Amino acid sequence: MIARLTGIVAESGFSGCVLDVHGVGYEVAIPVSTFEKLPQPGGEARLFIHTQVREDAIQLFGFATVEEKNLFRQLLNVSGIGGELRPGKLALSVLSAMPVQNFCAAVQSSDVKSLSRIPGIGKRTAERLVVELKDKVTSTGAASVFASPGENAPATAVGDAALALEQLGFKRDAIDKVLKALASELPPAEQSTENLLRQAIIRLKF
Repeated sequence: MIARLTGIVAESGFSGCVLDVHGVGYEVAIPVSTFEKLPQPGGEARLFIHTQVREDAIQLFGFATVEEKNLFRQLLNVSGIGGELRPGKLALSVLSAMPVQNFCAAVQSSDVKSLSRIPGIGKRTAERLVVELKDKVTSTGAASVFASPGENAPATAVGDAALALEQLGFKRDAIDKVLKALASELPPAEQSTENLLRQAIIRLKF
């Protein structure tokens, strides 16, 4: 599973870019907030990647910061956003319309009016965002088990492990509980995606 890419920007636009990594061009969907941080074509960039595997395609979503990536993953789990015909499109729209900090502040303050102004987000979806995310974000940024499960846990490793566990069919609540425990118990050197995934599967099966 691809978690991060560093390479040369070959092409870029408001909704996507092509990153050349050692001669291989990766097409990556991005929000406007990430596009604004990219260098001109020919410059080097690093993107935090969410890999989406479907029956008919594998799609990469890239973000300039871990916070953007974590919030994107949270949005995919909100009813009416992640379950659309083109998963990820509406979540990217949210990140394009509002900085992470502003979005989280709006959710925390139940500011449905501001959230409803995001393209593609109506009043009902805005209300759902508040209900489903209020306990998972802080006013300063995304802060769920996937963003910061423990003081020393690498956010991308935990996020990738959580995503893989969900794809294996484990329940979200159980994943949260197990990953929080592992993040507290394991030393940082042992908190790789592979080890977290292996340990979590053992605990979730028993």
